[in-house]
Amino acid sequence: MHYQVVSFNYKKCTLPEREEIAFTSDGEIREFLDTLMAFEFMLEAFVINTCNRVEIVSASKDNFATFHAILGILSQRTGVGFHDLARRAMRFEDEEAVRHLFSVVSSLDSLVVGEAQITGQVKQGFRLSYENRTAGKELNRLVSQAVKCAAEVRNATNISENPVSVASVAVAQAVELMGGTLEGMTGLVVGTGEMGRLAAKHLLRSGADVLLVSRDPSKAQQIAAELGENVRTGSFENLERYINRYRLLFSATSSPDPIILPEMIEAKEIDRIWFDMAIPRDIADISDPAIRVFRIDDLQEISKTNHALRREQALRAAEIVDRRVEEFFRWLQALSVEPVIKRMRLRVDDVASAEARRAVKKGFIPAEYEANLRYAIAQAFDKYLHDPTRNLRAISKESDGSGVIEAMKRVFEIDTADVDPDRYKVQRKEAKQ
Repeated sequence: MHYQVVSFNYKKCTLPEREEIAFTSDGEIREFLDTLMAFEFMLEAFVINTCNRVEIVSASKDNFATFHAILGILSQRTGVGFHDLARRAMRFEDEEAVRHLFSVVSSLDSLVVGEAQITGQVKQGFRLSYENRTAGKELNRLVSQAVKCAAEVRNATNISENPVSVASVAVAQAVELMGGTLEGMTGLVVGTGEMGRLAAKHLLRSGADVLLVSRDPSKAQQIAAELGENVRTGSFENLERYINRYRLLFSATSSPDPIILPEMIEAKEIDRIWFDMAIPRDIADISDPAIRVFRIDDLQEISKTNHALRREQALRAAEIVDRRVEEFFRWLQALSVEPVIKRMRLRVDDVASAEARRAVKKGFIPAEYEANLRYAIAQAFDKYLHDPTRNLRAISKESDGSGVIEAMKRVFEIDTADVDPDRYKVQRKEAKQ
């Protein structure tokens, strides 16, 4: 069994390229996963689908075949050529796949290091696949340990103090461009997902009022009630009027097509600053010199200049990730010893039964004593194997324990190829040589 992550993220894909690949609904993700899981070499898979990345996390029997299957299905779904997708993709296998996922969940690989949303987004992606029965035990182990790693990173470093997100960077940029304050201004927020909610919160903290607009009026009203009296809601049908009235716009909807088009814009003497936090983009290309549009990738560049301390904390966090990855593989190695021990004890039961039957057949004991003799033989073997079993479990947790486990399997002629995750330890050693 192998782990693999195929990643299309902001590091290698431009915004338009990510837009071509992004899933626009849970239904699209389920359809993709169902098609992928039809291959016999696939074991489990789930999708991470955010504004900055599309990643397919998999457990399979064959990483090479899985990679090509993923690209082939994506090519059919998106119309993007196979080789073009291969150029855009970042591919991580086995240990590097685990390290990458741990870093992603710990927000060390995010566009804005330390942002608080990615852990929940990864868990949501796994949950969708789990409910779709395309992810299970193998990836649950991986995600669970990744979440524990992220928790330690948050607790042991300052990387998540004053949590940073794309929304917070957008609002901070607005504050800077408006002379250091948003007091007395109104920020138009379009979209009531997590990004829209965060933008509204940061605007309120910066002293602005918020006009919240959504295709779902009830959700907008609910969020407005939660955030307080300085948030009011508007009708989505009046969006064109709103964008021509207010200077600040923060848009983050799940629309597959732009919702703000050039023909909606009226000439105004005031400068306007718009932040498009959505993928695919909410705001079409605008040529009006009085409107400055910041997109996802622009916000990345802005964030780089303001977070030296956060990057320093990220170095400490990376050390935690490395340790957690090592511990994860040791844990997998420890798991590998249990099938060996179980089969050894099953062999004991078989031997005890065979010897008891033979004793009766040879006339050594009466037939009515067969069960007692079988029990006595099994008990004797159990006592004899108690200390070796305990020692074997302890050895399995050591860095060189895999060699001992493999030797025991050869000595006792035990085959655990179908359940043994120890092969990952072997691959790690080979990769480092």
